[in-house]
Amino acid sequence: MGCSGCRVRLNFGKVLSKVSVFFTMVLIFTYFFYCLAGLCDSAPRALYSQHAPDYEVLDDPRRVLDELRPSPRLLPERNRTVSEDAAQVDAPGQQLPLHVPSPGLPVSNTFGTKRVPQAIIIGVKKGGTRALLEFLRIHPDVRAVGAEPHFFDRFYDKGLEWYRNLMPRTLDGQITMEKTPSYFVTKEAPTRVCTMNCQAKLIVVVRDPVTRAVSDYTQTLSKNPGLPSFQSLALKNSTTGLIDTTWSAVRIGLYAKHLENWLQHFPLSHFLFVSGERLVSDPAGEMGRVQDFLGLKRVVSDKHFYFNQTKGFPCLKKPEGSSRPRCLGKSKGRPHPQIPAEVLQRLRDFYRPFNHRFYQMSGQDFGWD
Repeated sequence: MGCSGCRVRLNFGKVLSKVSVFFTMVLIFTYFFYCLAGLCDSAPRALYSQHAPDYEVLDDPRRVLDELRPSPRLLPERNRTVSEDAAQVDAPGQQLPLHVPSPGLPVSNTFGTKRVPQAIIIGVKKGGTRALLEFLRIHPDVRAVGAEPHFFDRFYDKGLEWYRNLMPRTLDGQITMEKTPSYFVTKEAPTRVCTMNCQAKLIVVVRDPVTRAVSDYTQTLSKNPGLPSFQSLALKNSTTGLIDTTWSAVRIGLYAKHLENWLQHFPLSHFLFVSGERLVSDPAGEMGRVQDFLGLKRVVSDKHFYFNQTKGFPCLKKPEGSSRPRCLGKSKGRPHPQIPAEVLQRLRDFYRPFNHRFYQMSGQDFGWD
């Protein structure tokens, strides 16, 4: 009787062991096929190994959590507050078609689809592009790459699929965006962007070219303290006062010349020119124009901004659950070196006809003269 009980327990133990092995194998094979289907590839990836990401974005480390947090569109309707919905006011006016078929097969999983950008901030360097991108990323229908991909100027040989894989996943109705300010001054960029999508919306943040050149010089000087003086770089000859247009800090400010290159491939209606000065003095007003242009509801408004007197530009108010407001990094808002007034005046005289031409081409008077 006792031995019979032992055999029963022994057989039961063997059966239990086999059941455990069976379920373990089921879990392993399930995970294997799940990964084959591409569904386990939902973790964020490094943008590219050649360069460290240009995140100089925010002093707040919660940006990492913001990147990993699902879009509000993924949340059930009952979890969205009435105030969130009420804040979204329809943008007036007709818009360009935003969603166009992208070449190649999309890379999909349950968290959305990787698409090539429907809108790109193409310029200009030191104009306020980083601020604009960060302000736009508040919007629940905008998904953007944080670092600058430089696909259309530096890494075009890597191919469109490489570029697409840099993009965040989006849901239907969301916009994929990126910003690389050097596109505006790159001769080949318009052709390459149009090859990808001739319906793309293009945003150019412009700023007084003289102030922009000084800011550009200031940034370079912070990285290279042994840099020659601003006036020695800006002037070919200090006696004649001839401007050196081969210096990139000067050349970038010839907005009319760069725009001519882009208008050979895109109609003017595909461009929005954002004032870098108004982005500082009236961020909500400029963001209203940007949201209208992109066909977005006006979500980003006055309630999101406050002016930081120390930095001299707007910051985003403290998000719910955050210990401090979100401001651009320490590399933004550097004090400019003293430049001789006569050098600045020579630059203003030099830029004046180019500025007027740009006003005519863009249909906007930015008041730099």
